[in-house]
Amino acid sequence: MSELSLTDTEVENFIQDGYVKIPGAFSKETADICRERLWRETGKDPHNPRTWTEPVVRIPPINDPPFLESCNTPRLHRAYDQLYGAGRWIDPDWPGTFPVRFPHPGDPGDTAWHFDAGWHVDEHWFEALEDGGDLSKVDPYGFRVNIQSRGRALLILLLYSDIGPDDAPTVIRAGSHFDVPPMIAPFGEEGTPLLRDDVIDKATAHRTEVLATGEAGDVFVVHPFLVHASQPNRRGKPRFLAQASVEPRELVRTERPDGDYSPVERAVRMGLGLS
Repeated sequence: MSELSLTDTEVENFIQDGYVKIPGAFSKETADICRERLWRETGKDPHNPRTWTEPVVRIPPINDPPFLESCNTPRLHRAYDQLYGAGRWIDPDWPGTFPVRFPHPGDPGDTAWHFDAGWHVDEHWFEALEDGGDLSKVDPYGFRVNIQSRGRALLILLLYSDIGPDDAPTVIRAGSHFDVPPMIAPFGEEGTPLLRDDVIDKATAHRTEVLATGEAGDVFVVHPFLVHASQPNRRGKPRFLAQASVEPRELVRTERPDGDYSPVERAVRMGLGLS
């Protein structure tokens, strides 16, 4: 087996587009096991669409072995090394939350343009999330983001079901990770509260939109500053994926004396006009 998951061309495409798709990053058998568990967690009947009464059901993190396996395969670990730098990231110990989208005419209420980076000033917010998603005592405005991408090395979208164009795939604005660094760099290490949705939308509206479609077991590895959005599932089949985080052991650096920049850092530098 090759020691590399991605070709040089795929790495360069990641730098330019802000994402790379890895087909079959984990097995379909693992995807099936995870999807069956998620169906149970939704409380819906997979054979009775009349029970699909909500546009989206958000399931809190599950760190059972099949889910951990899905984000920690050797092929994915090699990709994390290639994109963020060997020894600079932490093995994912949870696959994030699971927004299960059902075909439904209602508004899911979560389709704004955003990027998944940053951290929460309340260190207990994650404990609240693990305890069942009760974030009522956590400041909803306590998230911050900085140019070092504290809290997020990479975003990984793990597909647990086949997702076609009609199944509410995530919409990616390719190249938008170049637009974010100039907006947050002036705030330094202290960072800034998350940017408003309309500001992000306006700054990246010129970018080409791409649908994150694929088969169960495929994974999209995404730059932490790439702008993307969810969309309603109007006529497709129920969609199962995870929004997982690869956290940094070493923060993004825009200046390295040895010039050993990772592809993530190269893209940040390009966005800042440093390369």
